[in-house]
Amino acid sequence: MAVEISKIQWGGWPNCYRVSNGEVDLVVTSDIGPRIMRYGFVGGQNFFKVFEDQLGKSGEKRWQFRGGHRVWLAPETFERTYAPDNDPAEIEVSGATLIATQPVEPLTGLRKQLVVSIDELGAGVTVTHRMQNTWAEPVTISVWALTMLAQGGVAVTGFPPRGRHEDVLSPTNPLVMWAFTDLRDPRWTFLEKYLVLRHDRNISTHTKLGHFNARTWGAYFLNGEVFLKTYTADPGKIYPDMGCSYETFASAEMLEIETLGPLTTLSFGEWVDHIERWTLNKAEKPQYCTDESLDQLVSGWLAW
Repeated sequence: MAVEISKIQWGGWPNCYRVSNGEVDLVVTSDIGPRIMRYGFVGGQNFFKVFEDQLGKSGEKRWQFRGGHRVWLAPETFERTYAPDNDPAEIEVSGATLIATQPVEPLTGLRKQLVVSIDELGAGVTVTHRMQNTWAEPVTISVWALTMLAQGGVAVTGFPPRGRHEDVLSPTNPLVMWAFTDLRDPRWTFLEKYLVLRHDRNISTHTKLGHFNARTWGAYFLNGEVFLKTYTADPGKIYPDMGCSYETFASAEMLEIETLGPLTTLSFGEWVDHIERWTLNKAEKPQYCTDESLDQLVSGWLAW
């Protein structure tokens, strides 16, 4: 089946766009956003968290959770990061690619854009997150690609290659905490090669950790399937949040896996891009999280 991009009604929003190659599909909103509100196998589960009470609404004066996947601004501040994205986005379709562009944000002077390209075969999707500075003054930002995932799954990310103290004396990556991070939290599992975060809808406290890996990736196991996203980071550049290219967060309502681009100074009119690669696979969530069991699961999915 050829790639098909069609305008549909979804979740109470009349102006959404379905992008599909017959195996997987995505839904991108234009009534608000830009946001990707669905990604999954055709006819299957939606990997993304959706806040049901916010479906179909628009025009609010304050930022809304809503769910799905979005392009955001780091370092995180209440004033700039939480600028509302509740107005319509402009949609352009070209072949197998959809471009969703937000109006310029009055609070930040930024124009945000999502470019979604789906492979003709398989489950692969390339998502390019773009920001443009429209103010006369330069602005320094990091593009933050944030995916809010449905409840009940297990998130896994990998550290850079491990080594022995006898061979590697310098540190290889940060592991970053927030003020609300509690390493005793039973949702965390710390392994030699992997960091595991289990979603639990019965634990209301928030938790978050971040790290850096030049080969950044995060996987989310849910109901016999797994969502994987990858991003190639640049060790020669400075990243926000004490050097994070990846962050993961959980609350009772959802779990997030996030990638971050380097801090970039944009002059008037300049754009910056941040590219993620997505795919889906069939896989049961790991019942026993060990390095050996995760090696077997993820080694075939990571192409580096």
